[in-house]
Amino acid sequence: MTVVPYKTDIDSKKDQVAKMFNNISGRYDFLNHFLSAGIDVVWRRKAIKLLSEVQPKNILDVATGTGDFAIEALQLKPEKIIGVDISDGMLAVGRKKMMTNGYSDIIQLIQGDSENLPFEENKFDAAIVAFGVRNFENLEKGLSEIIRVLKPGGKLVVLEFSKPTRFPFKQVYMLYFKAILPLIGRTISKDKSAYTYLPESVDAFPDGSKFTTILKKVGFNNTTCKPLTFGISSLYTGSK
Repeated sequence: MTVVPYKTDIDSKKDQVAKMFNNISGRYDFLNHFLSAGIDVVWRRKAIKLLSEVQPKNILDVATGTGDFAIEALQLKPEKIIGVDISDGMLAVGRKKMMTNGYSDIIQLIQGDSENLPFEENKFDAAIVAFGVRNFENLEKGLSEIIRVLKPGGKLVVLEFSKPTRFPFKQVYMLYFKAILPLIGRTISKDKSAYTYLPESVDAFPDGSKFTTILKKVGFNNTTCKPLTFGISSLYTGSK
């Protein structure tokens, strides 16, 4: 069963996700950092460090949102980062952020579909995705598109929420994630569905070894999975 933000809406998951992020774009950055107590910043830094040995010159940031992951990737000193997202609202916030901080020459944000990337084959040295793969309408198709545009030897790093398994952290986490977080999220964002969709989409996502199996299926090699913060999120890697 496909998990969607708006259950009475007949639009596709892709269209609903775009609508949801358009609705919450103005508050997204604040809520991201607030609801995670800032730990999401630490996770992004850990993710980018996994690319340090590759020293990529051209990086693709899929589901870039407002561009925080792309900004974190600047520490790698790339020549170009292209961020792709389906939400106009998120991209508008991101572009303003890039202009304000003087990043526009290196980071370019464009509207695009993760399952139909507007790039030729073998273009990028690395691809990154933070909290975006679970929003793909067709997970395998999206991952297949990423490997298509990666150069041979190119590396993928994915940061995504996962499900803790250890007692009692699992129980505490689920209470926060399913009861407290949606309440705070919908109060601040004014979107009743967005932060209910979040835990539902995490529940439905094939995390851990299930995800690395999918990475291998679409053609990635040397796949890894590293749980972070008791398994709240996980870092995945794969190479073309």
